[in-house]
Amino acid sequence: MLLEQKRKDLVDIGLRAIREGLTTGTGGNFSVCDRESGLMCITPSGIPYVKTTPEQIVVMDVQTGRIVDGDAIPSSECDMHRIFYKYRTDLDAVIHTHTDYASTYSCFRRPLPAIHYLAAFGGVEVKCAEYATYGTVELARNAFKAMEGANAVLLANHGLLAGAKTLDKAYDITEELEFCCKMVCFSMAMQASGFSPVELPREEMERMVERFKGYGKVFEKHEEI
Repeated sequence: MLLEQKRKDLVDIGLRAIREGLTTGTGGNFSVCDRESGLMCITPSGIPYVKTTPEQIVVMDVQTGRIVDGDAIPSSECDMHRIFYKYRTDLDAVIHTHTDYASTYSCFRRPLPAIHYLAAFGGVEVKCAEYATYGTVELARNAFKAMEGANAVLLANHGLLAGAKTLDKAYDITEELEFCCKMVCFSMAMQASGFSPVELPREEMERMVERFKGYGKVFEKHEEI
């Protein structure tokens, strides 16, 4: 089977997302890119993650969008994944979800406020892409434009998209930004009582982006306490 391991990885990550509450049913879509062959693997359309098999993961040509292999129809958002692989070589995995809080906050069509440093997993600023009908090239272009220089983007009245070098990293970004969106939604509710969250300055978010590059890889030496 063509790109067998990558297809199995997508099945596994879909099951993990279901198990951990980051998606439901057939919501969202997951993909990975194989740079050597110029192909991408993406979850199928209309098949629940708990029933998806590796054979149903669809293999497509990144440059042309041609279906190369797979026993199903590719996700309707395949162009939104393909555009990132075609023009951003720093991303080899893309995860799009309809998580509760990110989807809720996306309806306000605003950038994600930096009220927690974990928002830096998505970049110095996580913007909200302009609204477009799902599954369209317009949405793909809007997402690509809004995610320039970042690892994630909110999709207006829709959900969240995150990209990274690996599926696990893209999944981590999705988890952390859903947590941040949850904090923002709670904070917005508290504003009715006269409380307002304090946003972290851009300089601190830039510092966090740099620190996260070595997270879990490099031990940081600290000043004497």
